[in-house]
Amino acid sequence: MKPLYGYFFLTIGIFFGIVSNSLAKISEGFTKLTPSVLCILFMCITMFSIAKAMSALPVGFAYSTYSGLTVTGVVLFAVLKFNQVPNIYGIIGIILIIIGVVMVNYLGSVK
Repeated sequence: MKPLYGYFFLTIGIFFGIVSNSLAKISEGFTKLTPSVLCILFMCITMFSIAKAMSALPVGFAYSTYSGLTVTGVVLFAVLKFNQVPNIYGIIGIILIIIGVVMVNYLGSVK
């Protein structure tokens, strides 16, 4: 598989990862049926997409990009939907996560 397809599947995985993790909150501990079912379905799509991405991209790059951008996306969702604004240390942490993702993707290399 070409790296471009790997990044395509990685993008899908990140999107559905953000949605599924956000639905985990909305499902209120899996007590609401529709968000619970959608959360599980979207998590399956996420794992499928990440697995496909890892067949074309190095595992470290794919997983670090997925996890970092998913965490950042879920934090942004929490700010917008639930008004859960992180304190200064949380904001610094998110910035460091983004810097880490950029460093892994642009400065990291695999031998």
